[in-house]
Order: sequence, then C-alpha cells, then structure tokens
Amino acid sequence: MIAYILKSSLLLIILFVVYKLWLENEKMHGFNRFYLLSSLVFGLTIPLQLFSFDTKISKAINAIRLPEIVINNNAQNLNSLTNNQTITYSLFALYLIIALLLTIRFALNLYSIHKKIKYNKSQIINNQKVVLIEDSILPHSFLNTIFLNESDLKNNLIDTQLIAHETAHIKQKHSLDIILIEAIQILFWFNPIFILYKRAIKLNHEFLADEAVITQSESVSHYQNLLLKMASNQSQIALASSINFQITKKRLLMMTKKESRLRAIIKTSVVGFVFATLFFAFNTTTIAQGSNRKALNEPPIFLTDTTENIQQPEFPGGMTEFYKFIGKNFKIPKDASKNKVSGKVIIDFYVEKDGSLSDYKIAHDLGYGLGDEVIRVLKLSPKWKPGTLNNEPARVMYKLPITVQEDK
Repeated sequence: MIAYILKSSLLLIILFVVYKLWLENEKMHGFNRFYLLSSLVFGLTIPLQLFSFDTKISKAINAIRLPEIVINNNAQNLNSLTNNQTITYSLFALYLIIALLLTIRFALNLYSIHKKIKYNKSQIINNQKVVLIEDSILPHSFLNTIFLNESDLKNNLIDTQLIAHETAHIKQKHSLDIILIEAIQILFWFNPIFILYKRAIKLNHEFLADEAVITQSESVSHYQNLLLKMASNQSQIALASSINFQITKKRLLMMTKKESRLRAIIKTSVVGFVFATLFFAFNTTTIAQGSNRKALNEPPIFLTDTTENIQQPEFPGGMTEFYKFIGKNFKIPKDASKNKVSGKVIIDFYVEKDGSLSDYKIAHDLGYGLGDEVIRVLKLSPKWKPGTLNNEPARVMYKLPITVQEDK
C-alpha cells in the first residue's frame, strides 16, 4: 500500500507541475479541464499495474531480501513486532475515523443543498431552475440549479451576466468534477496534492464560465468590473460553483488573452508525450535472465529492485506472523551459546508455485549449527500463498538475514 501511495503521489505531482508550468496560462480551458481530470484518473490507476510491459535484461538473478530478524534469549524482538503491529492497526483506525468524518461532512453539505431546494421558492429563468434564498448570498450553482438572493432578484440587482455565468457552470456539468475530487479527497485525505488539484479545477471552471459569458457579451470590461465588485463579498458555498471563487489578476487577464492554435497543438503534443512516457515508465517489469537458468521454461524469479505487476508470496497471517514464527521456533545451539557467538546468518530459500518452501542454501554462516537451525525452522513453515508475476504462478527466491545476539 505504501508503494502504491508513493508512486501515485509522484505521478500526480509530476502531472500537476506540468499543468502549472505548461498549461495553466494558456487559453485552452476545455483541454485543461480534460487534462486535470485525466491526471487524477491516471495517477490513481497506473500504480495499480493494470498493464505491464516486460523488459528482459541479462544479469545474475537476485532475491527478495527480507527485513533482518534479531534472535536472542529474551522476548524483546517479539515485543517489538507486536508493538509495530499495534501501531499499524492504530494508524488504520485513525484513517477510517477521519475518512468517516469527512464522509459525514460531505453528506451534510449535500443535504444542506437539498434543503435549500426543497424549502425555498423556485422559478425558471432562461430555461434554468432558480431557487430563491432569503439569506444574503452571492449567485451560485450546483448540478442543475442556480441559487439567487430573492430580494436582489426582485429589485433587479442581479446582472444577467451573473446568471449566464452560473448557467455555463450547469451546462458544462462542473458540479460533477467537484463531486469527484471531493470523493477522492475523502479516500486520500492524508495527501495534500489533491487540495492543489481541487483549486486548479475550480479556477479552470471559472475560466470556462467566463469564456462562455464573454462570447455572448459585447463589453468585456463591464463583466470584469462586475466581477471585481462581487469579489468584495467573501462568502462561499461548499460544493457549489460560485461567482466569488478567488477573483485573481490572472483570471481577469485571461479574459483578454488571445488563443494561439499553433501553441495549442504544440502544447497538447508535448502533454501526450509526457503521458506516454509516464505510462511506460510505471508499467515496465524488469525480468533478469540469469546465466544459471537451466531451461527457457524455468519459472521467473523476482528481482529486489522491482515490484512491477508482481504479487509477492504471503505467509499465513502476513509477514509479521512469519517473523513471530521464526522467533518462536528458533533455538540457539548449545555450542553457539557456549562460545557466545554473535553475528549474521543468511539463508536463501524458494517459495514454490504451490506455496511450499524448497532449495534451502546457507549463503553466510557463523558455524556452530546456526545455519542448520535456521533451515530446520524454515522446514517447519506451513505453505505460503504463492506469488505471481504477470498473473502467472511464479517461483520466488528469498534471502533471510538473521542476526544472532547473546544476552548481556
């Protein structure tokens, strides 16, 4: 899970930097909307390894190296493992609690909008449903509904361009983008990159709505002055598309910026190249072809430096239980204890396609029967859940380092 989060975050950061430096200042708002939404989907799905491309290289086969286990005559090591497990469960519980609270907040925001629609007057203006609110609010919209202050509408204080702006939000279905990013933020509340994406998406929505209004308006300056006047009101509505969203110099200047078709073609081509590069970079599996392989049909062996499209074998109950199993069954030989031997023993072994262990080999030994004792314990192991490579059963090689320490 940690590997997925790190890869996903790296992808999302790269794509967001490309947007900020390469696309945001261009008057190609429709493409930018597509880019931002595609970046979210791309960054969240590619690390799942739904696609894979194998790159074969010729080098010696390496094994997956397990974390080091420290063996002594007390329960300190097992207590450490238990503490780590407790911390893991506590963090997971914290994640669920915060995700639940954010879900409740999201549901309450939706319910608040539902109440406004249900308990307030409504009418049709320019073929759009408008809900009239008694409270002092700025014009805003959500899904297929525009919300206006009832008194301002009766007194003709709401400019038609403001209604046109909110109508553009509705026709272009901007609320669906907001709902999507809100849902993603609930699942990945711990990742701040989604806050930046949300801001960029909302600002792009304003660019799109501004563009729709300007195409129907004869005076751009009148619309700009109207926005500046509305900017003094700082109230905002959760989830809604509001005219008040972060009025900035960049947004006002964007209205008078001219679009260059040639620049747009170049920009989109470069973006396509970036997506293609990242796609292949994050979907390439490196498989080593060792010179010691006896046959072409020999099962593949995982490398230590790649986890692409790989499902590693799993000890019953997880690796924490495996370490407990080793600590519980390992007994320091009398000769090793008598001579106060300490140091590291490394054992190579394979997890077969049926989950059994085989081909035990002492890669580094301290003598006094320590290597043989590790092998004895491994032979007691129950079958593992087999590993897979490209969704095919695979024979997997492991290196197990064990450090033996004498009690002081």
